[in-house]
Amino acid sequence: MTGPKLNEANNKAGTRSGTKASARFVRGSASKVRVVLNLIRDQDVRRADEILQFTDREAARVVRKLLASAVANAVNNDGQDADDLFVKACFADEGPTMKRFRPRAKGRAGPILKRSSHITIVVARMGDEKLAARDVKSSARGSALSSRRARVEGSRKRSPEKVSSSADPAPIVAIEADEENTTLDVTTDEMEK
Repeated sequence: MTGPKLNEANNKAGTRSGTKASARFVRGSASKVRVVLNLIRDQDVRRADEILQFTDREAARVVRKLLASAVANAVNNDGQDADDLFVKACFADEGPTMKRFRPRAKGRAGPILKRSSHITIVVARMGDEKLAARDVKSSARGSALSSRRARVEGSRKRSPEKVSSSADPAPIVAIEADEENTTLDVTTDEMEK
């Protein structure tokens, strides 16, 4: 991909709008890579990495490495914070196709097309609205966890008398066995009363 489309991904109104990483001549067809890229488009970097980690496709491994490279480029070259990045654009273009032939019946030959692709991922900083929404969501999740921790610790601090008086006491079962272990006598506190 050359010309205006590539410039749109890298430049917006003359300013750089994201950090990119590209892998060229990757073995695998571009159509198979596009299926994986569609999963992570417009996702924040952490979520995209989780999606790629558990995607059961061969192209997901390559795309995951490429995403890590794009994040590293943004952190080291542009001074961005990795937590504030999202996948702005990602695309796969066709690379050269190696043509091989397989012998077939009656002297014929069947073509084998070994395809390759060029993959590009562009990451950029999330907008202020998205960052604020993410912070609100994470603080709500954090407060829910802290309130649960408080409830659990409160239940652990209750004295044993309060716990046993609030619920019916469970019967205590005692098992007595002979020396030969042939018979077992089971008694409970309620049976003796």
